[in-house]
Amino acid sequence: MSRGFVKEDDQEEAPIIPPRAALPVGETNYVTKNGLAALKAEKLELENELLNLTEIDERELRRSKAIIVGKLQLLNERLLSARILENTESGEVRFGATVSYQIEPNSKLNTITIVGVDEADVKKMKIAFTAPIARALVGKKVGEIAELKLGNETRLLKIIDIHYTS
Repeated sequence: MSRGFVKEDDQEEAPIIPPRAALPVGETNYVTKNGLAALKAEKLELENELLNLTEIDERELRRSKAIIVGKLQLLNERLLSARILENTESGEVRFGATVSYQIEPNSKLNTITIVGVDEADVKKMKIAFTAPIARALVGKKVGEIAELKLGNETRLLKIIDIHYTS
């Protein structure tokens, strides 16, 4: 159809669907049991939202549906690629560990939990296993020092405690 017969108001912009947390190319999508449960709960929430749309305006209804369907597609990709990694007491930092450490020399105690990328939440001190600090800590034992490189600076992190929760 010629552009001469189309009203400018009829042109709808494709909705912008926010991307999920970045998972580096080639990296396995590890999740904890809680992380998988949260992804499944998020899917149910989006499906319910889709079923209960109440927009009166047809354009807004199409836009809302497109956004929710887009989010569901991204979420389904993550669910299909999710691999639960069991927490195992190994005496060293691994995926799912809650780690307490001090930045040397003797700073205050910091505690983080190493989780999957979709579970990560800095406010809750849940750090993605792909983050530099998590990579620096993995494999270390209580009393050992991990080196965290931040540009030209290197910080020394002394492991104080490691524990796993189910």
